[in-house]
Amino acid sequence: MAVRPLPEVIGGAGRGYGRMVAHAQVVYDGLGLPREDGAVTVQLAPGVASVVRTSTMTEARSTYPDAQVVECGFAVSPPVVNAHTHLDLTTMSHTPGPYTGFIGAVVAHARGGHRGVTAAKLGVAELSAAGTRVIGDIVTDAATMEYLLGQDALTGVAYWEVFAPRPEDADAVFATTVQTLARFRALERRGGMRVGLSPHTPHTVSAPLLGRLAAYAAAERLPLAIHVAESPAELELHLRGSGALAESLARAGFAFAATGVRPVRYLHDLGVLAAGPTLVHGVHVDDDDARLLVRVGAVVVHCPRSNAALECGTFPWTLYAKHGVEVAFGTDSRGSSPDLDVTHDVAEALAVQGKKLNPRAALRAAVKGGYKALGMLPPRVVRGAPAADLVAWG
Repeated sequence: MAVRPLPEVIGGAGRGYGRMVAHAQVVYDGLGLPREDGAVTVQLAPGVASVVRTSTMTEARSTYPDAQVVECGFAVSPPVVNAHTHLDLTTMSHTPGPYTGFIGAVVAHARGGHRGVTAAKLGVAELSAAGTRVIGDIVTDAATMEYLLGQDALTGVAYWEVFAPRPEDADAVFATTVQTLARFRALERRGGMRVGLSPHTPHTVSAPLLGRLAAYAAAERLPLAIHVAESPAELELHLRGSGALAESLARAGFAFAATGVRPVRYLHDLGVLAAGPTLVHGVHVDDDDARLLVRVGAVVVHCPRSNAALECGTFPWTLYAKHGVEVAFGTDSRGSSPDLDVTHDVAEALAVQGKKLNPRAALRAAVKGGYKALGMLPPRVVRGAPAADLVAWG
């Protein structure tokens, strides 16, 4: 779904005085719940287009019977948020396949010197072209972090990733991470990206280090994100210590002993959930997991096209909805997704979930859920606001 600023779609800039009604399947102004069969009435003046009212289409026709109606497709909303990306993998070829095989491809890509600031710049350009300005990006390279903190095209959170599976390395890695984050945080600018922290996964960061990193993030009020419960292999690794992921880790010299509990419960037991992290993927969860997440206000970022490409399973949207867990959307990397346009992930989720996913819930997740995942205040488009604060999903 192409996203364009609402004034471009309604063509109001050269129309002089008058009113127009932008109609869409779902309309959201950031307040309350999105409306189905919604409308945004826009007041036009020379060079000005401002919001008069957000309502149902029936109300708009009744109140403004002479206003011209412009069909805007699926939705009108504040700009969407891509809450999970890996911009430094933008030059990686789309590599579908089992999750464990994909991880090997990522490692090979990085060892080839292709993961870094050059790729991130291409990713920023692609996101800007898609109309995305707010992101959550996982960063593995200092030069990339410095670039993201200095650019003006995007805002959001740049999460510094930590990969350290050996317990004996915990003290040294923790000390280095604290120093590195302090240096990055000194580069933050008002209106720019914030620095966050991302322990990679529960099985690639040792238990003692995971606990210390989470406690540090909470104390410093750092945004925290972690990939968890992504694949069936991860669940098998935790419960039984077997399977393709267990074998892959053992071959790499990072043997991981079964925890005997599900990955989300493992994070809870280590005290990581108490820090209120954003969890990425969260495909393989049960009711007990969801109760733990809602208790701490954690947000889960859904990456449907990546999940499908890596054979991770079907996202349990109904389970999360039942317990009131907040959900956001992300594209993941270009290695597991064909592009960085998060509206395509919303469309994929609607297609996969069918009647289980109401379009209003999907739209809310793409906007408000994304801001909440990044610890940011969601926008609210009120009467008198510029119509340019809204976008139309064609």
